[in-house]
Amino acid sequence: MSRPPFRADHVGSLLRPARLAEARQKWKRGEITADALRAIEDEAVREVVALQESVGLQSVTDGEFRRDYWHLDFMWGFDGVQASEEEFVVPFSGGQDFIAPAARATGKVRYPANGIMREHFRFLKSTTTRTAKFTMPAPTMFRHRSGTKVINEQIYASADAFWADLGQAYGDAIRDFASMGARYIQLDDVNSCVLCDTDMRARIKQQGEDPDRVLDRYIGVLNAAIAGRPADMVVTTHMCRGNFRSEFVAKGGYEAIAEKLLSQVAVDGFFMEYDDERSGDFAPLRFLPKGKRAVLGIVTSKRPALESKDSLKRRIDEAAKYAPLEQLCLSPQCGFSSTHHGNNLTIEEQKRKLAHIVEVAHEVWGSA
Repeated sequence: MSRPPFRADHVGSLLRPARLAEARQKWKRGEITADALRAIEDEAVREVVALQESVGLQSVTDGEFRRDYWHLDFMWGFDGVQASEEEFVVPFSGGQDFIAPAARATGKVRYPANGIMREHFRFLKSTTTRTAKFTMPAPTMFRHRSGTKVINEQIYASADAFWADLGQAYGDAIRDFASMGARYIQLDDVNSCVLCDTDMRARIKQQGEDPDRVLDRYIGVLNAAIAGRPADMVVTTHMCRGNFRSEFVAKGGYEAIAEKLLSQVAVDGFFMEYDDERSGDFAPLRFLPKGKRAVLGIVTSKRPALESKDSLKRRIDEAAKYAPLEQLCLSPQCGFSSTHHGNNLTIEEQKRKLAHIVEVAHEVWGSA
């Protein structure tokens, strides 16, 4: 299959080697220069590209090695957006709290003239002849967990105006990456899956919003972001319920969002978390439109144990009761290192998982 998403694909973030993690900490402490850090990053990216190629993957990322967080580093790059002094605290399972500076609009939101992470993509593309995939947080991620708190009311008189500017800024970003040769973009979206969780939906109602209207807002801004992409660019979205140090933030099947999201969001494919009972059954795949692909995240990136090929094939067969097998692909349920901390497995265990996905894809579809 020459057009992504591929039968064997992956979400994007990968475990950082120890020397890279150490170098980033030294740079933050002022012990090494930015140039010295970049040289170590470059070497690490070359190695992780080689790892992906060695297991047979057709889509290749830089592992998000130059970021601390899968979302915030990119979000802070927009004009009019800054890291707030207020801490952003998200309680994950297992008593694990994700804590980082929040993103807040301090001016009109625009895509900056000098771009965001351009050098990340350019370097990645220079290292591989396979399909370079660039991941970015979906614009939905600008909705603060406390509601519309990201929006500065002195700048934006209405939420509609903020989301319109954000959609335009994302559209400019995607067109910029297209101009650099990007033809595979993934928008990572946790917030839509939050709407699968009954407790989270209740919290949104307590904030004075209707969860179904919030979903409409998400669909609108996603479509605005990708409306101007080139005809030969593939855009997918990745949906999960949180991934931080092998823990999660939400639970609940896709039924609450699937009909609208799968039928109305104009992406080419959906990476869908399905590694355990938190994600519900495959029945929502009945809403997958013809011509679009669902990438089944049935291999977990949270734990090192390798799923048996038979169990994966059984789950693919179950999914194929609701969507044609030809529209399905296989991947981990999320990245292996959504933040610089990483999940609780080793780089070698990560490699075995990726190789396993490629092998199963060949056995099920005849290609990866």
